[in-house]
Amino acid sequence: MSKLLAVAALAAGAALLVSLPSAPDTPRTPAPVGVAAETSLHRSISAAQARLRRTPADFTTWAALGSAYVEQARVTGDPAYYAKAQGALETSLRHGPDNGWALIGLGALANARHDFATARDLAQRAVTALPDTASARGVLADATTQLGAAAEATEAVQRMLDLEPGVPSFTRAAYDLEQHGRVDAAREALERALEASVAPSDVVFCRYHLGELAFDNGDPEEAARQYDAGLSADPRDVTLLQGKAKVAAAAGRWDDALAGYHDLVDRVPLPQYRHEYANLLRASGRGAEAAEQFSLLDKQFALIAAAGGQDDLTASAVAADRGDAAAALTLASAEWSRRHHPLVADALAWALHLHGRDAEALDLAEVAASSGWRNAVFAFHRGTVLAALGRRAEAATALDTALAINPHFSFTDAGAARATLAGLR
Repeated sequence: MSKLLAVAALAAGAALLVSLPSAPDTPRTPAPVGVAAETSLHRSISAAQARLRRTPADFTTWAALGSAYVEQARVTGDPAYYAKAQGALETSLRHGPDNGWALIGLGALANARHDFATARDLAQRAVTALPDTASARGVLADATTQLGAAAEATEAVQRMLDLEPGVPSFTRAAYDLEQHGRVDAAREALERALEASVAPSDVVFCRYHLGELAFDNGDPEEAARQYDAGLSADPRDVTLLQGKAKVAAAAGRWDDALAGYHDLVDRVPLPQYRHEYANLLRASGRGAEAAEQFSLLDKQFALIAAAGGQDDLTASAVAADRGDAAAALTLASAEWSRRHHPLVADALAWALHLHGRDAEALDLAEVAASSGWRNAVFAFHRGTVLAALGRRAEAATALDTALAINPHFSFTDAGAARATLAGLR
């Protein structure tokens, strides 16, 4: 048993929990997207603003305000909050040069903007300033995870567990373990996080990720139980409602799933939700409505870029799903030039396959698979590439694996996997 798992077992994971630098009255762990969470976040922002009117040189409160704006961007899906966060955090540095709380906030902001290399640099500076602060290690873990620096990420998570074995550290441990294919250990870490939860927002967060882990490993019934348990704490949390909509689609209740996603994108128009909704519409034969969602996604990506962010990985997946192979390859190649995470390797493999460059695609698909992650999408893409190369037996094995991991891994591609298997046999 690794030390990381041993700690997770003794003390009371696509998803990452971003810890925020703290000042008085500012929670260390973020709230999921629910009514109670949004109210708490507004209260924290208002309290920080009130303190700054009295003590405008309070660099710790400026850092807390900036970090709250980063969280506000996540909660609302509005990248316009990035500029507010940047301004508050830079003001904190002016009043307190090289203070660790501002560096943590700027690192979290860089992670939110998907500038993971900058986030790692800022997190390392924060660790130097605040070596015994768990949230600095959390930002470092998030950045190194997304950069594909697996050993460095595990080390940062372990140090976070050593410093503060609570919800933020256990949820990061769960994601780290899941990416290495250790699903049971990841579930145990999330259960420990749930045991450590006090605030309803933490309970919701843990229940959601327990549900996601179950769904992604082919158990939609258990996923539904976890989502329902979370909804008892916050009936309006959108992450849990997204989970319920996926479960409805897996059960063939298409009208419920479509209604659920329609409500989601109205409330929190995150690219992830809109992309899933577009694919659900495609799978339901509602192509015109799906095209409308894809058009709205283009506008969202433009807003993210205007706010200093980038999400070429998601944009590549969107381009592939809408049939724009050229854009999918350009975007995935750009992301691969910045970071070598398994998700990026998989996206680039798929984009190369869409261009008929299957020998190159297989090399990248093998990189994604080598992480050990039990990921049905990885297996589906690899199987499809192998089939295109004429390696029928290996292709069938990979596609069987995809459907064994999660027969509902995609609204559109799960059916394609079954059809390809039927053709191979």
